[in-house]
Amino acid sequence: DQLANFSYNAENSNLLEIWRVQYKVIYLANIAISRIPAISMNETTRNRLVNEAKFLRGLMYFNLIRMFGQIPLLVSENNPLKPESVSSEKIYEQVIADLMDASNLPKDGEIQEGRATQGAAQALLAKVYLTRKDFTNASVEAKKVIDSKVYGLWDNYADAFKLSSRGGKEAVFSVGFGDGGGAISFWEVGQFNVRLLPVELSTAREKVSNTQGWQTVTKELYDSYLPNDKRKAATYMTSFTGDDGKVVSLNNVYIKKYWDEAADPTAGGSTNDFPVIRYADVLLMYAEAQAELGNFPAANEYINKVKTRAGLSAVNVSGVDAFREAILDERRKEFIGEGQRWFDLVRMGKLNERVHKAKDAEYTTPIANLGTNYQVFPIPQQERDVNPNLPQNPGF
Repeated sequence: DQLANFSYNAENSNLLEIWRVQYKVIYLANIAISRIPAISMNETTRNRLVNEAKFLRGLMYFNLIRMFGQIPLLVSENNPLKPESVSSEKIYEQVIADLMDASNLPKDGEIQEGRATQGAAQALLAKVYLTRKDFTNASVEAKKVIDSKVYGLWDNYADAFKLSSRGGKEAVFSVGFGDGGGAISFWEVGQFNVRLLPVELSTAREKVSNTQGWQTVTKELYDSYLPNDKRKAATYMTSFTGDDGKVVSLNNVYIKKYWDEAADPTAGGSTNDFPVIRYADVLLMYAEAQAELGNFPAANEYINKVKTRAGLSAVNVSGVDAFREAILDERRKEFIGEGQRWFDLVRMGKLNERVHKAKDAEYTTPIANLGTNYQVFPIPQQERDVNPNLPQNPGF
């Protein structure tokens, strides 16, 4: 509730977990980058493993810099116990360098599914440049992914989340959680079921369990879709049919798109992946960058690829401000539940305005004026207690 209502502070346990998990991955990546070059093995394999570690390190630092602002930069196996934070410029320099190296990875389909690939590195680089407002380089990297012909959109939006589509043509980089066994898969089931699907499913369907619907959708968002937008029916659940054949109407709107009901009627979803970057994201990044560069024919062409798949009419937007609005709206509806919206709003300077516009008293308590301090999260206080060299972000 604290995160949903912007009432969090430096003691928030979720932010502490995010910080620690990201730095744990960085620590392990640093060990791999340091030690793998000394191992006697096939040179191609050795280089690939190092670059996979660099991709993950770049992804973690990109997440951290966007969420927490000035942070420590640790790039060796042995680091100071109480590192100081560095400028965001230095962090971004490291992110770009890591992802440039990772761009030498094999293409998707040439390596084991689930590993970082050339296309994943280029797509993430495009997002880094877009965040930095370097629209020329954002265009270059996104176009590399497009021109590779490795990826594509499924004809139907819902197909992007089917279990049979796992690792398919629209998945540029995803997080996988196993094949239905063990604690990791159980964790994923908990996230998709507990967070997204309504508790009524567990009572009206004998085979379904552990659905608690922690996260719901505002009525404003649900009502904002055009009638012919196919994503609405594919994404949301407002009712379902129970085992007794009766329709159960729900009081709230829930996200169902990760549940492949036909393939997994128990709502387990233990083999589904969480998308970090889908091909639709690459198309919209390219469209946005081209609009910022004043190339509206290309910008409209690529936003319309996503709109057409959704069953919507093509648009022809000619002004940069109008195109920014079109992109924000398209990304909101395309990537609901994929962890993109907060980053998009901060990147485009629209967080304060849109949070208040979308606020619905039916779902959230009143939200205070966000000001500028909520553009980044507070540095976790437990980390600052251990390391007094960590500064706190303004307002916290």
